[in-house]
Amino acid sequence: MITLQDDAGRPKRLATVVMAVAVALSLAACGKGGAKDEHAAEGDKHAEHAGEKKDEHAEGAEELTLTAEEAERAGVKVEAIKAEALGETIQVTATIRPDQDRLARVAPRIEGRITSAPAKLGDRVRAGQTLATLDSVDVAEAHATWTQAQAELRIAEADFKRAESLNAEEIIPRKDFLRAQADRDKAAAAVRNAADRLRLLGGAQAASGSGVAGFAVTAPFAGTVIEKKVTLGELGSPSEAMFTIADLSRVWIQADLPEAALAKVRIGANAKVTVPAYPGETFSGRVGHIGAMLDKDTRTIAARIEVANADGRLKPEMFATATIEAGGDKRDASLAGRGHRAAGGPADRLRL
Repeated sequence: MITLQDDAGRPKRLATVVMAVAVALSLAACGKGGAKDEHAAEGDKHAEHAGEKKDEHAEGAEELTLTAEEAERAGVKVEAIKAEALGETIQVTATIRPDQDRLARVAPRIEGRITSAPAKLGDRVRAGQTLATLDSVDVAEAHATWTQAQAELRIAEADFKRAESLNAEEIIPRKDFLRAQADRDKAAAAVRNAADRLRLLGGAQAASGSGVAGFAVTAPFAGTVIEKKVTLGELGSPSEAMFTIADLSRVWIQADLPEAALAKVRIGANAKVTVPAYPGETFSGRVGHIGAMLDKDTRTIAARIEVANADGRLKPEMFATATIEAGGDKRDASLAGRGHRAAGGPADRLRL
């Protein structure tokens, strides 16, 4: 064992000195540790107090009051709470078609040779406007029959008037008067029948002369000429349409819905339609029809969206993209206290 000499020259063990130093250090550490614990406890109390103050400030910071001018500068808008659809949308490609309920393919009722066709492709026509005129032998014969019936009616009426006056003076037998009356009525019926046939054939009741064989092909309603197949001098036939008239004030957007989307789309659902011809513009419409049969090849079903087209900008056969609102319920869109006005201040204030 290693020993040391003290001042008196007495030997002193090194282990005893080390132990004494260790005890002293331990006591000092305990003292410092206690002081540290006390400071730590005080720090925890300060932190807890600061946390409470922070919570109080946080609760107070949930409301921010802005004047109307400040809200306007910040771009904040106030809107009334209302029900909004919370459903998804389905986007499909589509094609613009004419309204089939306002589409007519116009053909002559009988065969005739085309003599004129004033209506041009793309013209807007009114109901009853002449599209083309034709000459027909049948019309000429019907007109002749009507003219002859009129002549026979005039003779029958003259005979009846004479018989009526003679019957009043009892100059002729009663049966002659009744026979003249029957002849007059028969001639009048013949005139009516001839006039009806002439009208059904498209002919006009006019005095005999040139043009009695002609008849007109007219527009059944106001619309636009979207197709014309007329050549002057050719023979027009009831089996082939000369004109196609469409009322384009409303058009159909024909779309093909995927089979998986069939359960989500309802008749009357809102839809937005866009076309490449007018980028950035949207046309509003509603689903008016959903087909009854699925296409087995494409696994789609036809759907029709009806869109107003008063200005005629949407043209048949244009490609379009339709975004249809899928099934979604209407719920009150609660803003949880945001965006409502608070009274009690000199100026309108917005609480956020």
